[in-house]
Amino acid sequence: MVPTADSHFKEAPYAILGNPECKHWNFVKNVFSKVQEKGLEDRVQLINITAEFFGDKEFKTKIKENVRGKTCFFIHDSSLEPGEWLTRLAFANSAMKYASASSVIDIIPYMLFSRQDRKDESRVAISARVVADVIGLYADRVITVDLHAPQIQGFYDIPLDNLYSAPFVSKKIFSGYPDMLSENLVVMSPDAGGAGRAKTFIHEISKVYNITPALVIGYKERPSAGDIDDYKILGNVAGKDVMIIDDILDSGKTLVKAAENLKAKGANKIYAYVTHSLFTNGIEPLKKNFEKIFVSNTRTIDIKDEKLEIIDLSDLFAEAIYRTAEGESLSQLFE
Repeated sequence: MVPTADSHFKEAPYAILGNPECKHWNFVKNVFSKVQEKGLEDRVQLINITAEFFGDKEFKTKIKENVRGKTCFFIHDSSLEPGEWLTRLAFANSAMKYASASSVIDIIPYMLFSRQDRKDESRVAISARVVADVIGLYADRVITVDLHAPQIQGFYDIPLDNLYSAPFVSKKIFSGYPDMLSENLVVMSPDAGGAGRAKTFIHEISKVYNITPALVIGYKERPSAGDIDDYKILGNVAGKDVMIIDDILDSGKTLVKAAENLKAKGANKIYAYVTHSLFTNGIEPLKKNFEKIFVSNTRTIDIKDEKLEIIDLSDLFAEAIYRTAEGESLSQLFE
């Protein structure tokens, strides 16, 4: 008997799941295609998982095909409103687990609630820990990229793989814009907490291009979330081209403040790379002092502007999925 496409997919040990009604569906399809190209081919199946809404906005989650015995990689949409994001994630994980998936692996491009990773004042929730507890109810593993705080991995009772975008993104940026590479380039973290990300970027530049930019660090004081009271820059930027590296662009006030201070100190051209971009104030406030703003597509971005370049991370996640499925090391992605 010649096997049909349907009968073959029933034997596929791996499934990539996503919601075709969400903004990230093209990203899901790109990841799926690249996983196939990397070697899983007919051993992986793309399966729809949907949310069917009632009149009062409650919804039920439904997986459209059989996942019994499959290793399920669920690519969640990080562009959803935060409360809906967490609820949909929990319901999807539950649906896969009770549909007898052999393993549930969440692919979360941008981990929401990661900025609340400690008690910085009385009577506040450690939201990142709550998210870890919710995910751990039904999932067996999590794969994300550029966590806001690496210590969040310790909140999880299941394995969490935190990918680093710097090795992948730096090649994309500097192959497309080789003129940015010079002895005049410095790399800046807009705050002390992000110095590790900036150092990783410097390491990649040094390893691939044999140039070692100096590290510059910004220092900011926040009277409240989203506001900046004072900003200082540690390091020499006079006459330098500056590449700012950050993980989250929310209102953009940090980048605006950093760029204004850099210009005041005599910096030449200013660029930025930010992994997770929310653009809650749009891009207009950022355009004045930046030559180019590079962002990844961990969230779906609807903005089009000549100063904005979106770097696709679907290949990075496809490689992580392929290596996880084949039992290979993920650390080689960073070497």
